[in-house]
Amino acid sequence: MTSLGLPGAVAPDDDNPDQGVPWHYGDPHREQRLLRSGVGVVDLSNRGVVTVTGPDRLTWLNDLTTQQIGTLPAGGSALALILSPHGHVEHELHVADDGSTTWIICAPGTSTALVAYLRSMQFLLRVEVSDVTADFAVVWEPQRSVDPEHPTWLVPADFAGVGHVEAGADRGGDASKYVAARPEDFVGREVVVPVADVRARLEAAGALAGTWALEALRVAGAVPRIGLETDHRTLPHEVGWIGPGVHLAKGCYRGQEAVARVHNLGHPPRRLVLLHLDGSEGHLPAHGDVVSVAGKDAGWVGTAAWHYELGPVATAIVKRSTPTLEPAVVRTAHGDVAATQETVVLP
Repeated sequence: MTSLGLPGAVAPDDDNPDQGVPWHYGDPHREQRLLRSGVGVVDLSNRGVVTVTGPDRLTWLNDLTTQQIGTLPAGGSALALILSPHGHVEHELHVADDGSTTWIICAPGTSTALVAYLRSMQFLLRVEVSDVTADFAVVWEPQRSVDPEHPTWLVPADFAGVGHVEAGADRGGDASKYVAARPEDFVGREVVVPVADVRARLEAAGALAGTWALEALRVAGAVPRIGLETDHRTLPHEVGWIGPGVHLAKGCYRGQEAVARVHNLGHPPRRLVLLHLDGSEGHLPAHGDVVSVAGKDAGWVGTAAWHYELGPVATAIVKRSTPTLEPAVVRTAHGDVAATQETVVLP
């Protein structure tokens, strides 16, 4: 029986990106409060899990990704990206190493494509790539410590509000040029456990929360998620991944020239904002709904959520030139929704 068979579990709507796991357990606002207080567990077994073994695994992954992970210690974790040759984000990797195996948590439905790409880049290096999604699952817990028995990915310090990931600098400066302050802290960890143990871990947690609660906290913190705050032409700079997910002074990787060019010579064409929506309309925008500012189309909605304190909020990707103080309007299938902007990535 899956976690959807647990008491009170409610399945997501068909258009929800997190299929196959509970959306909530009857009281999503209470579930948010529990997570914010450091209590609870969220089933993320819809995520993909990939392993890389072999003595060259870390230096090899370091050469392929945006983050400095070549010297990742046992028990360490990092957020890394795989980019296209033009610098556009193709994969978001939550990387954890246990001393002998590197574990990668990836977006739902992407593990097959990720494995295919990684295997195509093996050449003669001593690495072995495996898709273990069928055997291992992910749970999210509102804690900032490594589980001593299981591979653990910690939310980067920048998102958790406990410091900054060391990201170096280039001629264009350091990562502080993109995000002055995060709207809310987003503290948590993703733990990889055998599929057979997921249900027992959920039942032993003492409190259950669904993806509604987790996504609401993520949105309030303006933490990007691939496929929701990104599209086929997203640059890491646009969503605040420079720093948490991109090291500015590491060696070459695919797309690095584009990252450096944007960082050193200018600004990204778009930027992430947080929208505070008019709750009187009673409905949330959908992913991709148009955001209009000063009468002009400015961008699109990433993720919208009902937050237990802030009310309805949404991430959005807008043109860099969009006026920051002007009110916004989101065009939805149910009518227009008024909103105010909160700057996340600086113009």
